[in-house]
Amino acid sequence: MYYLSLFSNSVYSRFSTTDWGQSNNSHFNLSSKERSYGERLRADAWRAIKETDTRTRNRQTEVTKRLGERVTDIAFWKSELNTEINQMATEIENLKEYRRVLEKALGDTANPLHVAEECLMHREKRRGIDLVNDDVEKSLIKEVDIIKRCQQKMKKCHDKALAQLKVDRACQHAMEVDCKDKHHAQHLDDRMQQLKNSSAGIGYFPSIENVDNTITIPESWARYSQENIARSQKERAASEKLRGEIDSCMRSCASEMWNIFNAVNNAFNTRIHETTDARNKLQAHLQRTMQEIFDMERNIHLLRKAIQDKENPMKVAQTRLDERTRRIHVEVCHDPVMKTLKNEVNEIRESIAILQKTLNDSELSLSRLLKTKSVIEHDIGVKENSLKLDSQLCMGMRKGFPMDPKVGPIFQMPTV
Repeated sequence: MYYLSLFSNSVYSRFSTTDWGQSNNSHFNLSSKERSYGERLRADAWRAIKETDTRTRNRQTEVTKRLGERVTDIAFWKSELNTEINQMATEIENLKEYRRVLEKALGDTANPLHVAEECLMHREKRRGIDLVNDDVEKSLIKEVDIIKRCQQKMKKCHDKALAQLKVDRACQHAMEVDCKDKHHAQHLDDRMQQLKNSSAGIGYFPSIENVDNTITIPESWARYSQENIARSQKERAASEKLRGEIDSCMRSCASEMWNIFNAVNNAFNTRIHETTDARNKLQAHLQRTMQEIFDMERNIHLLRKAIQDKENPMKVAQTRLDERTRRIHVEVCHDPVMKTLKNEVNEIRESIAILQKTLNDSELSLSRLLKTKSVIEHDIGVKENSLKLDSQLCMGMRKGFPMDPKVGPIFQMPTV
């Protein structure tokens, strides 16, 4: 009974042949489907492998190419910067040389100014009528004014040169920093360009693609160097222009100072000639005056002797008249002798009066001659003093142009 029941259950639990066939077909179909899917998947995988490999290689090649282009761009701007840096360095050295020469020229103007002021001080020692506001003094005052004005012009140029050098160095520094940064970037990108899949040192840096520390874009990056170079070129042009101004300033000042120096010397020579001529004429007048004094003294001596010589004739005439008053009676006659004696006394008295007046006039003239001699001698002393001041002291200092021609800007400008 038991076995019957077990058999009965077994018969009823078995699948049909149809089910069996369907199951097989289902498995066959599933196998075919999965194989087909697997084949497709393998084909897709192979295609994906090929495509991703190609895309990866292409992208890496593109990146390598872009890195090369970037290195080339950096090299170009670095070369442009280096060229401008070198040109700016040359300009800075040129401007420094001009500033040095200008500084030396400014210092050299102290000596001409000192000489002109010394001449003015010496000429204050002139005496009397020679203390005159003549052409020499006017020229010396003008020379002092010109030198001081030239000093102010050169000082202004010197200050501008210092300021320009500061700006030039700032431009140079900015370009050097830019060039240094580009050198670092070029070295880094060049190394990255050479990096390969087989290179050592490569590794994973998770999420590095999400890091963005950039601060420029290609346009602003290039514009930064362009602006540095443009600013440097602008300041370099300004520096070259300033060197031209310095050159013009020094040559202009040299011409002005040289011209006024010669003008003052010519005024001195003219004044010395005039003073010498006046002194020589005074000496000639003094000589003639002294001769006249000598002659006048001799004349006075002769007049005094002549007056003295009239004493005895007067005595004789008056004695005769006196004695003849002692005649008596009728002999007291107003005879021709009486008339003649009286005339003689009157004539002698008139002669003495004439001689005395002439003597007085001569003595007065001698006094004036002596005074004139003293005045002339004093004036000659004044002229001698003026000649000593102008000829010896002043012109002694002005024999040569008071500036060193070896290093001074007046005669030798820097060649650049």
